[in-house]
Parts: sequence; structure tokens; C-alpha cells
Amino acid sequence: MSVTAEWSGTTVIVIPQPTVNGPLHVGHLSGPFLAADIAARAARARGERIITLAGVDVHPNFVTTKAHKMGMDVHQMVARYREQIAAAFELGRISYDVFIDPEQDSFCRAVTGMLGELLERGAIRMRTMTLHRCSDCGRTMQHSYVVGKCPNCGSGANGLSCEPCGSFTSAATLIQPNCARCGGEPEPMEVTVPVLRLEDYRAQLIAEWTQAELPPRVRRVLSHYLTAPLPDYPVAYPMDWGIEGTGELAGLRVDFPAELGLSYLYGPARLIDPDADGLEACVAAWRQLAGIWHFNGIDNAFYFGILYPAIFAAAGLTEPKMQGATVNELYLLEGSKFSSSRNHALWADEFLAEHDPELVRLYLSWCRPDRYESNFSRQSFEAFCAWARPLLAGEHRGGCWLPDELVADELERAEFALRLNGFDSSLAVRCLFGALVAGRGRNSAVLAALTGRAAREGASDEH
Repeated sequence: MSVTAEWSGTTVIVIPQPTVNGPLHVGHLSGPFLAADIAARAARARGERIITLAGVDVHPNFVTTKAHKMGMDVHQMVARYREQIAAAFELGRISYDVFIDPEQDSFCRAVTGMLGELLERGAIRMRTMTLHRCSDCGRTMQHSYVVGKCPNCGSGANGLSCEPCGSFTSAATLIQPNCARCGGEPEPMEVTVPVLRLEDYRAQLIAEWTQAELPPRVRRVLSHYLTAPLPDYPVAYPMDWGIEGTGELAGLRVDFPAELGLSYLYGPARLIDPDADGLEACVAAWRQLAGIWHFNGIDNAFYFGILYPAIFAAAGLTEPKMQGATVNELYLLEGSKFSSSRNHALWADEFLAEHDPELVRLYLSWCRPDRYESNFSRQSFEAFCAWARPLLAGEHRGGCWLPDELVADELERAEFALRLNGFDSSLAVRCLFGALVAGRGRNSAVLAALTGRAAREGASDEH
């Protein structure tokens, strides 16, 4: 496939696929979801070519764990939460060009087909590994089925990653692991599984890290692997949930982070070439693209910084494609962590249905947890709305007016704050409001990106 003017230089922005073990809450919105949408809108306003990729994540065993706790049929639960997530996207004006639906048969066939090709090429190999299962209930202890302490920082963690420090964790690396479902002790088991040897891609991974724009917190996670060996990563397991393997993978289920990595290869390729299915066609399509920019929490740094680039490399993309990442910390609710089990949450679809989405987007950008654990306060939100609503309507009720000489500087700073490198929507809102108080910026691309409203063609920032 030849490079075309339509796609050459295009950046893929990843809006992370939320796991369907619950609806989105405003903490999720304040993190990667609104940030990715705002950054994409601002980039397009600058004339940049962008593909936004979204979807839902159905296959983590966190889904079956939640259904078990609720005493609910897992498929009914998935349908319910998918509907709520879709409502939050629509009400929050989060748009996308590609939507990954892991329940589509065509997607499942594509994932198993690409894994089969990787096996045929020798990029992944069937190996006998020592994994762990629960000595009581017999479940394979991975992801949500195992808990323990992070070997890096000592925090409580599951078999996926450590939320506070972002380290990779598994039943083999956790301290004092036990079964999260029944509390049983781990016992080793010898299993033949397909393995991606990440160490084989060390040189390309270092090239990715060197050229990508990555926050210091992400670099701290990755720096560990400059000296430590990269793990051998099983891309399928003997487990009870996920895409069923075929061929040599029969009897196994695809590991969901590996599925996500393949979905990032597959989704944009299908937009460029609707017939793209296998690795060769997907790689050919991806060679036209400038690269990929991830929006995510710090706890996913191992995956977007190591696993996904390694999958791209194994597929045949030898040039670095990771342009950068924008990460966030946890967002607190009235000073405490969001918790559905304690009913301490504000569900995004319900909250957006009650309030003006423009004000919600602006407030959650204003106090975004980009560099620290910021906090949602109902009192603060209401005060923000009372202050911002008349500004958006063009009503000026006195206060601090910026001189004209400074307004243009504030709008320029807001525009730069929405660039991918150094993305800072909180700063953009503050600068924008300085201009709004002075009667400027109501028709700006910055306001359109932050609120999700349609930008006016030919509009000027002067009024």
C-alpha cells in the first residue's frame, strides 16, 4: 500500500477502553477520557491529522469478578455497563473515529488470526512456563484473581500492575500472593503457553523511549528495565474468560493486555484500509501513520510503554511509533478515593445528565489530576459553575479585567497548553477565563476543544 496524502503524518490518539466492570465515574472523565478528546479537538483546530481510537474492554477477568460479587449474569452485566459507558461518552461529547468492539466476531477472529501469524513467524513461541493456580479453587492466578504486595513499593496490588507506582506485577512477582476469589494459597503449575519474549525487542524499546515525549513518572517506571531483564510475557492463559484461542492456542484464552495491543494495531489500519485483517495489511497501513499517543493512568505505564510497542515490533513495525503519553494520577471524591463498593462515586452518565456538559468538561479540566491527586468537591463544582456560566454567556459582572495587551498572551498560552507535548488542560482553562473576563475568546478553538462545542467557521477570538 502506498503512502497517501490523506493519512501521511497522522497521529493516533488512544482514548483508553474502559473495563465493563462498572460505569464510568467523574474520576475516569477527569483523567484520560476528557483529556484525550480535548487534545484531539485542539490538534485538529491546529490543522494536524488525527485519528482517535476508543472502545470498551470486555475481556479482563475483573469483569467476571464483579459479576460474581453482584450475583449477576456476566453477559447481562456487560450489556448494562456498556450502555452506561456509551451514554457517558455521548453526554460528555467524547468523540472518536474508530471504536473497538471486542464482542464482534470479526474482531475476535482478527486477534486470534494475528496471534497465529506471530506464532508462525516465530515472533511468539509456545513454551512451558511455571504459572500459578489457587490451591483451593483451582483458578489460574493472574490479573484480578490474585492479590498481594507490590515488590517495588510495597503497596497492595493485583496481578496486573501496581496502581501507586505503575510497576508490572504478577503472581510470580507479588509478595505474599493469594487468591482474590477465595483466599487460597498459590501452587505452581507447568503450562505450555504462547510467550512474547520482550527482551528480544530491547533495542527497539529503548529507541521508542528515547524519541517519545514521556512524563517523568513514566520514565521512572521504564528506567527500571534499562538494567533489569524484561519479562517473558504470556499472551494467552488457561483461564475462564476472554477470546478463545484457535489452532495451537486452542484451550487457552487471549491475555487481555495483549488483545489491547493488537487492537491498537488493528483499529486504525481498518480505518485506512477496510480490508486490512492480517498482520501484513495492518503493518502496511500503519507505515503511513506518524505514530501513537497514549492517554492513560500511571498504572498502565508498563503496558503502553513496553508491551504494546513490543507487539508492534513483533508484528513487523521496526520504526518507533510511540510519540508520547499523557498520564494522570488518581482523582479523589470529597477527599477520598472513588469506590463503587462503598458507593462513594459520582457516575459520569448520571452526573452529565444533571449538569451542563460544557461546565462539567471545564471543571474537570480545571482540577484535572495531572501532577497530583486532585479532588472533586461538590461545593467547589457549584462555585465554579456560578463563576463560569455568565462568562460563557458573555455576561461580565465586574471583577479583574485583563488589559488588552495581555489577553492575546493568555489565549496563546492556552493554545500551547493543549498541545500533546506538555498537555495541560487545567492551565488552558485558567488562561481562557482570563480572556473571557476581558470579553475575548468566546469563539476560540480553545473554548471549542475544552467544552466539546462545535467551533465556528471563520470565527475570531476578538469577541
